[in-house]
Formats: sequence, C-alpha cells, structure tokens
Amino acid sequence: MGRLFGTDGVRGVANADLTAELALGLSVAAAHVLAAAGTFEGHRPTAVVGRDPRASGEFLEAAVVAGLASAGVDVLKVGVLPTPAVAYLTGALGADLGVMLSASHNAMPDNGVKFFARGGQKLADELEDAIERVYEQHRSGEPWERPTGSGVGRVRSYDQGFDQYVAHLIGVLPNRLDGLKVVLDEAHGAAARVSPEAFTRAGAEIVTIGASPDGLNINDGCGSTHLGLLKAAVVEHGAALGIAHDGDADRCLAVDAAGQEVDGDQILAVLALAMREAGTLRGNAVVGTVMSNLGFKIAMEREGIELVQTAVGDRYVLESMKQHGYALGGEQSGHVIVLDHATTGDGTLTGLMLAARMAATGRSLADLAGVMERLPQVLVNVPDVDKSRVTTSAELTAAVADAERELGTTGRVLLRSSGTEPLVRVMVEAADIEHARSVAARLADVVKSALG
Repeated sequence: MGRLFGTDGVRGVANADLTAELALGLSVAAAHVLAAAGTFEGHRPTAVVGRDPRASGEFLEAAVVAGLASAGVDVLKVGVLPTPAVAYLTGALGADLGVMLSASHNAMPDNGVKFFARGGQKLADELEDAIERVYEQHRSGEPWERPTGSGVGRVRSYDQGFDQYVAHLIGVLPNRLDGLKVVLDEAHGAAARVSPEAFTRAGAEIVTIGASPDGLNINDGCGSTHLGLLKAAVVEHGAALGIAHDGDADRCLAVDAAGQEVDGDQILAVLALAMREAGTLRGNAVVGTVMSNLGFKIAMEREGIELVQTAVGDRYVLESMKQHGYALGGEQSGHVIVLDHATTGDGTLTGLMLAARMAATGRSLADLAGVMERLPQVLVNVPDVDKSRVTTSAELTAAVADAERELGTTGRVLLRSSGTEPLVRVMVEAADIEHARSVAARLADVVKSALG
C-alpha cells in the first residue's frame, strides 16, 4: 500500500478510494497522534470539523465525527466553511486538532480529509507518517484504545464559527472597501456565504455568481479553474474587479475591469509592495515556487524585494516562510499565505487585501498588477517516460543547456518529474509565446527520445 497522504491530505473518489471506513480509521489514528498531549495534560481533547458542500461530505463528516468521538475527542462541528476558516477556528478555539473535508478545486466526485494540528497548523511529514503508522497497525489487527462511559467524546454544533471567522477577516483589513464594486465567483463551494458577507461588511458593492451550492455543482464550470463566467460578469456589471475562489476557498485569482486575468504571481507582487509600504514585509522578501513566472522575479528584483523560491506546493512555501520568518508567500495558482493573519492559503482574505489596496490607492487593478509583466509560459506534459532519469540523462542535460543559452536572460527552462504519474513536465518561458512553444516542443521531443 502506498503512502495515503498526498501533498494536501488524503484524497480520492468519495466512496471508492475515500470510504467512510477509511475516514473513520484515519480520524481515530489522528486522535491518537494529535490529541494525545491534550489527554496527558489533564483536559479533554477537542477537534474542530468542517467541510465543503460536496454531497459526499455529509457521510464523510459523520464518519470523521464518529471516529473522533469514539477515541474520546469532543467535536465542534462548524458545518460548511472554507479550509482556512477551519484552520483559524482550530487555533482560535484552542482545539487540539482540526479536520477539513474537501478536495479543493477537484471535481465533485472527489473528496479529501485534511488534518490540522494545534494552532491550525498544517501537519509536518512526520505527523502524517505517525497517523498512517497508527492506522496501519490497527488494520493489521492491533486494537484501538477505546474509552467507555463518560470517556467518549461529545459532539455539538458550533454555529458561531461563521461570524467569528468573518469578524477575523474584517478585523485584519487595513482599510474599508467603500465605493468598490466587486464580482465574486464562489465556485458553488465553501465560501458561498462567507465571502459575500465579508466583502459586504467591508463596504464593497457585490455581485455574486457561483454562490448556490447544491452538493453536486462545486467547481462545475466556475471558480478559479474556470474564469470565463467571471470575466464576462465583471465586464457586464462594470465592476472594478472580480474575485474567484476554488471549492474550499484557499485560492484566489482575480479579474480586472477589462476582464483580464490577474494570477497569483501578480497578486503577490501587488501585496508585496503594499506590505513593504506598511512595514510588514518581514525580511523584505516574498516566497514563491520554481513555477513562479520569470516576470515576477524580474519585477521583484527591480523593486528591491527578494524572491525566495521553493519546490511546487503551498506546503513548501509555508515551510520556508515559517523557517525564515517571512510574512508573504504563495503560488501562481492563487494560494496566497499572509502568515500574520492565516496559517494557510486564504482566498477570501487575499481577495479582501487586494481590494483594500485598490481602495486605498485609488488605482485600478490593471494598473497595480502592471508592476510585473507576465512572460509567456508554455507547459508540455510528456507521458510514458522514465521520469527517474530526468536529472541524470546526459542527452537531456545538453538539450536544456542549449535551450537556456538560446533564451538568454529573457527566458528559462524547467523540467519536473510528476509526483503521481509517469510523466515529465516541460516548462519554458520566453518573451515571445511562439518562441516558448518552439523551445518547449523541441525539449519534449528530447525527453521522449532520451527517457522513453
């Protein structure tokens, strides 16, 4: 059996890969690992449990709650809320762990179980490994320790979580959004109530789309992975900007008044300058990944801000931020982490802060995002190759070196092995899109011949 935990919790097709039995077992194992210290300290451990609106979240929530309570953990059910809200409430309520049921931007049939440690922190690899180890020991026949009588966990709804989280979002904004018209695309997901409420309380005039979740329509043709509806709505309503979230609202992408996309790199660039101006950009640095657009790096160098790059994945961005004390980081996909106010990417907070910068400066989003020029980026997936040799093939190394000399300082090449599939990703950036496509196609042919 392979490792259960992926880059963001345990995911799979609900009721096929991710069953009620698996969710229950993982929750009991997580209780033993994450809540053990709370038991030793002499108080009953507590867990915060939330979910996105997927239909499968209903039975998976029941399984998770049953597992936690059977292990002696008191459960606070916060209902349908964004992932960052569950992380925030886990910390704010002093809970021993948090559980979020969501598959983020994935299609509706998928779901996932994500755990948070005390303080709403993402789990380190060692904690995930410990949970898997306890779970596998039980599957192999080792019995759980089961409390009885008054030792079993109690379960109650915690309806205050919605207002508590929205109040937190409003409380950290540097200024109000009065006079700003915003279109919000909620992806029929977990932020369908939270985001409109937060923007309205902050003073914005809002138009909402994708805000009618029925359990089956999450991410369906809308949200941060499908920006067409948002672009059209922004232009139709004459809005200053549009904000798009994914299913669990840990992402934020934006659209300017002309209907042009503003991606995560551009949002990071805008927020980096705003935070430096406010004196909150610790280390005068922003953390991105190796997939960050070269235009972002060039812009930050011009502005005298260091761009620290990590492996792809918001967990690696977060690790670097915590290790070095940086305040801002994120990914091109719209995961933006403002560490002073959130322990994970928070799409609603990101959108609010972007809108606040517009309101404070009186500048358009296109003007603000113009701090960086997004260079054309071409990504080609080359399947059915021996990805293990991507860094050792002399033929491939020579081809990459030739491409880099050809591109010079106005482009770059990145080859990455997929973490889950037998393929290699070829990414090329260049000042001209056709040049980027040409170089990417040549490199993809070399990957096929050298690694096929």
